[in-house]
Amino acid sequence: MKKILFILLACVMLFSACQDTFLDLDPQDSITEAAYYKTPDHFKAGTNDLYYGLAGWRTTYDNEFRDFGTDLCGYAQEEGRGDDVVPDSDGYWTNTYKYLRKINTILEKAAEYDGDQADIAEYVAVAKFFRAYQHFFLLQRFGGVPIATEVPDISSDVVSAPRNSRYEVFAQVLTDIDEAIADLPTEQQIAEVDKGKISKWAAEAFKAKALLFEATWEKNVGTTTDGDGSTNGAGSVKPASYPSFSEMIQMANTLAKDVMDNGGYSLWNHNAELDNLSTLYLYNLEDAGSNPAGLEKASNHEYILYSKYDYDLYRGNQNISHTARGRLAPSRKLMDMFLCLDGKTAQTSEQFLGYATCDQEFENRDYRMKAYFADVDTWELFTPGTLVLPGASGGAGVAWECRKFYSWNYGSYRNVKEESFDYPIIRLPEVYFIYAETLYEMNGSLTDAQMAESINKVKERAGLPGITNASLAANGMNIYDEIMRERAIELYSENNRYLDLKRLGIAEQELNEAICGPIVEGNAFENNLALYDPATYNYGTKKIQTKFGLLDAVVIDPAEVRNFERKHYLFPLPIDQMDLNSNLLQNPGY
Repeated sequence: MKKILFILLACVMLFSACQDTFLDLDPQDSITEAAYYKTPDHFKAGTNDLYYGLAGWRTTYDNEFRDFGTDLCGYAQEEGRGDDVVPDSDGYWTNTYKYLRKINTILEKAAEYDGDQADIAEYVAVAKFFRAYQHFFLLQRFGGVPIATEVPDISSDVVSAPRNSRYEVFAQVLTDIDEAIADLPTEQQIAEVDKGKISKWAAEAFKAKALLFEATWEKNVGTTTDGDGSTNGAGSVKPASYPSFSEMIQMANTLAKDVMDNGGYSLWNHNAELDNLSTLYLYNLEDAGSNPAGLEKASNHEYILYSKYDYDLYRGNQNISHTARGRLAPSRKLMDMFLCLDGKTAQTSEQFLGYATCDQEFENRDYRMKAYFADVDTWELFTPGTLVLPGASGGAGVAWECRKFYSWNYGSYRNVKEESFDYPIIRLPEVYFIYAETLYEMNGSLTDAQMAESINKVKERAGLPGITNASLAANGMNIYDEIMRERAIELYSENNRYLDLKRLGIAEQELNEAICGPIVEGNAFENNLALYDPATYNYGTKKIQTKFGLLDAVVIDPAEVRNFERKHYLFPLPIDQMDLNSNLLQNPGY
């Protein structure tokens, strides 16, 4: 682990003196680059620098890629409300194109390399992976964008290029990722000190994720966000030999199965040592001091694609724990998603006891409920009389707190901006979900054996019984809803919820519902001003359907202020880029 971090830091030092010229269109940069890329070690250092372009604690603004403000969060904010406006600038546009320029520099110098191409094949593959990764990031955020496959100079056509369609961008993603997969090492071939580098399996998992996203987007959203390409948007031009929906789904399924069978990954299940809280300590895993069992990062074989951090060498440098505590507190909707330990819902299970006290609804529930949401000060569930509803203010007000991505012994073991746990981009559970969802898209069902080798493994760690077709039918449930439930819970706050709602074409439906918090009727909150003062909740309460009938829950953000529209499936292009390139057309509706 430390070796890759040392390499990354050395690379930063190496390039820091010439960073401006390396990124900008200065004639001097061609001299610098021509003089530099002469040996395989040069290409190794160049590609190591690209890892800083992965999503991570340091590469997002205000921890943006943690699904803040979705329907599952009890803390409302702009994106979930549909409050996005056209920005003057967008660092996600400019920084991504800066990385694409770095990538294309490496690839152009690799083509000119006069040594043995086999000596730099892995580094070329890494560069192509990152070119696919960065283009896909732009596609998810903006739709169609100008494809960047060359290093531009001032006279280059690419500087003033119009937007390519999302389909042309995705075709480029597939081309690059396929070429990357061919020359990347397997995870098993990567030395322990180099873990975190891109493997063949990580590239396959990324391709499977991208295929599922784009296939379902095209199925459910279609061309409604494309624009006509002449007055707005990027248009709907598809390149020749573009894969069909069924072809994309089949490819994603095959890739997911290959990673499952051959990747050597396994779920991080230490429930026996950690009081059934594996899904708490996995996400704040650092050295032996990060959890009660003394487990270290080397024990984690679940992360497939992730950003590496280290307390001594490369800390997260963000207010990770404090932010998670409040802004990832759950909504009523998420709390009600957690099943009881008999595999039934809180609306149907005899094990669900109700809401009489603040800890009662946690009893006999999915282990992840307690793992994610508890009192971060005591590190236990809130006990009767200790959960005080704070009032709805600034989009907050649920009182529950989030422990996922919250450092253990915060304030002593780790303090502000010292957290250094790795940032997961794709974990093994997501690959299981991709496999299960693509099977459903292909067949409309899963066999019991297919459930057992995918979704049931995740359920087992959460303390839930495995599902079969018979058990689903007996409990009035269905496999598609269970796949989506598991995605929502297991991948909570891992940059998937907004994207899932969008690709399924249901973002307007789900995000425009009122965001509610705790039940305050028929329990300790009712008529107890010390715990809950109705006057502090400006939006009052809303009746929620429960096992015990309709009960009042506090409203954090009412439906009336949530106006998410189809245009919000894509972000607007920033004004400064449209001023620089008059051929860029704004996304529809902005």
